[in-house]
Amino acid sequence: MAKCDLGYICEVCGMEVEDITGSDLYLRYVLGEVEARFLMTAKERHLRCNPVAAQFINDPGFEPISVEGPFDKRNLDPAEVAQREERTTRAWRRLQEVRSLGLPISDYPLDRMDDEPGAR
Repeated sequence: MAKCDLGYICEVCGMEVEDITGSDLYLRYVLGEVEARFLMTAKERHLRCNPVAAQFINDPGFEPISVEGPFDKRNLDPAEVAQREERTTRAWRRLQEVRSLGLPISDYPLDRMDDEPGAR
């Protein structure tokens, strides 16, 4: 298979990231950490291949991830952890729903969602 025929390849495990719902890159885009113009060229990872970020997803639909060492959220300020969990979990939930909503990719980020009337 030609390289261009492959989807996004995880830079950690080397396997294809088959869907944006499990994409670290698209989670970071929804969070506003990656600009849309970099989506086609930025490095990709599965969410589970980036445990430092994934540990902040707190949802029954996402199996929790623990991190050992200095980046373990248990070693961080509890107020900062709560804030990051709330925002990252919202972004993950948004990522789970965007394709079924039929939105243009420009409307995926939380900041766009926050501007919508009746937003969470």
